[in-house]
Formats: sequence, structure tokens, C-alpha cells
Amino acid sequence: MDARFNLFENEVAAKFAKRFANTGMVIAQSPLPKSTQELVSLRASQINGCGWCIDMHTKEAAAAGETAARLHLVAAWRESTVFTEAERAALALAEEGTRLADASTGVCDETWELVRKHYDDDQVAALVCQVALINAANRLAVIVHQRGGSYEPGMFAAAFD
Repeated sequence: MDARFNLFENEVAAKFAKRFANTGMVIAQSPLPKSTQELVSLRASQINGCGWCIDMHTKEAAAAGETAARLHLVAAWRESTVFTEAERAALALAEEGTRLADASTGVCDETWELVRKHYDDDQVAALVCQVALINAANRLAVIVHQRGGSYEPGMFAAAFD
């Protein structure tokens, strides 16, 4: 199935995308580890069924040196041994922050305490913003049926400088 609408070729969407990417730069330049940023984006994208973002974040993570084993196990992170306690806290926050409608409490206190145990204030801010940003990106891509498979690592870097 083709995309319903090409967000990359529309003037309004292009203006929005540039500003959207600029918010992502704040997170990218934060002290939150890049690997954590990509794992969180990948997990939220899996939950939201966003093929475009799964494709993008899997490839960006691999290009940055992430192992295939860890990328393959993100969907089953609770049942794996390859993630640190800090990454597990971030993945739990990503899941609970993505599945807000599925839980009456949103992010539970236990998850929040684990996040606070492993991350400082700037990292927590970046992590919360990353969860919000990837969920917005997932919605954009899913609404217009932007399909995964064609993304190349770094393909938007020059467009958003």
C-alpha cells in the first residue's frame, strides 16, 4: 500500500518537520545515552505499529554500533538478559508512557522510581521528551501510512541542519 499523503513534499508538513527535528536535536544533544534514545524509540514504535519509525530507529541504532541481538530482543526486553537495569527502566517508561489509554494510572510509581534511580534530572527530562516525541512521530507516520523499508541511516541529517 502506498502512503496516503507525502509529508516530505508538502510545504506545511516540511515546515513542521524542520521544527519537529529541532526538538529531536535537543534530546540528541542531551546526556541521555544515544543507545537508550534509540531503544526507547524502537520500543514505542513497535507498540504503535509504526513501520517507518521501526525501520528508522533500528537502522540508526545499528549504524551507531548497537548489536543485532539487542535490537531483536527489544520487543521482549523483560524476557532477555541483554539490557542494563537503567535501560530496562527506560523501556518500562517508554511502554507505560506509550500505552496511556491501556492503564488507568499511566506511568506507575515503581517505574518512575526506577527511572529516577538510574538517571539524573537532565536525562529524565530527555527521556520523558523522547517518549513524547516518538509517540508523536509514530502517529504522523501511521496516519498517512508511511511505510518502513526505505530509510537509510542519516538520510535527514542535512535537511535539518
